[in-house]
Amino acid sequence: MRTLEWDFGSNCLRLIDQRRLPAELCFVTCDRADHVAAAIRDMVVRGAPAIGVTAAFGLALAALHSPAQDLNGLKNDIQKAARVLRASRPTAVNLTWALDRVLGVVAPFWGSPADLRSLVLAEAQVMADEDVAINQRMARHGVELIDDGDLIIHHCNTGALAAVDWGTALGVIRMAHILGKHIHVLVDETRPRLQGARLTAWELEQYGIPYDIISDNAAGFFLHSGQVKKVFVGADRVAANGDVVNKVGTYMLALAAHDNGVPFYSVFPTSTIDLSLPAGENIPIEERETGEVLNLEINGVSVFPSAAKARNPAFDLTPQRLITALVTENGILYPPFTEKLAEVVSRPVS
Repeated sequence: MRTLEWDFGSNCLRLIDQRRLPAELCFVTCDRADHVAAAIRDMVVRGAPAIGVTAAFGLALAALHSPAQDLNGLKNDIQKAARVLRASRPTAVNLTWALDRVLGVVAPFWGSPADLRSLVLAEAQVMADEDVAINQRMARHGVELIDDGDLIIHHCNTGALAAVDWGTALGVIRMAHILGKHIHVLVDETRPRLQGARLTAWELEQYGIPYDIISDNAAGFFLHSGQVKKVFVGADRVAANGDVVNKVGTYMLALAAHDNGVPFYSVFPTSTIDLSLPAGENIPIEERETGEVLNLEINGVSVFPSAAKARNPAFDLTPQRLITALVTENGILYPPFTEKLAEVVSRPVS
């Protein structure tokens, strides 16, 4: 089962509703581009690779439902939809990458409007299939970093739910399990939306991988104790120098891993690399609504004073100096990263 799939019978995009897991597995159907933008913004779908491909299918819906009868009118409607989709979440560069890739197919096209509609859908479907293959290539590279018996800390959710299928960092862990390596995962709960406790734990149960959920602020204890052998995280955008922006809490985890000499790995496709930004300080950090922080209850009672306020950055920046290696579909990169990142972006897939 894929996180997102095009229904060719009804010409709609079907998404697993990640807000409802693990209590129930249900789906949201999007039949218009603005519905796709809302699904991205409201985190029905999340994870950089999944967001990118979802946006590509959003353009397919925009093309399908455009009332334009002429080619220029259709292209304009697709461009308008791209602007709406681009604004849905600002940090994950895969969103912009996917939209630009589809628009790169649209711009030079001079056939019939019907053929352009088919072309946009076909390109989105190619991107979905490519995402699965890319994730599996990353897993085959990254599995070399995991030894039999490893206890691994994982932050947020980077599994099949964060991609079209398979996953990035969690995909590496999944591959290690499939190859017979005996591993155990400590799952950061990942406040405030609990992607680790809700989504990663649910995925690990599907795969039969042993795990324990830990509170985010317990990671330092396990790292300092010497029990943890590796830390694996994903990425939402990677700057040209190797700075990684990822789910908030990643920076503190990287600091604790570095201080205790535990290898820290970030796993992502080359579409997550933004060579236009020399360093991570230039990456926009999304701040989400404060209810995500303040809605915590115990036994149905809010834990916060009624007038409490909050701040809610969705991501933080991990400097490249804290990162042991970066894993892409084109191989494992060790520091210094700048030249190597530029090279893997241009290299044919290995």
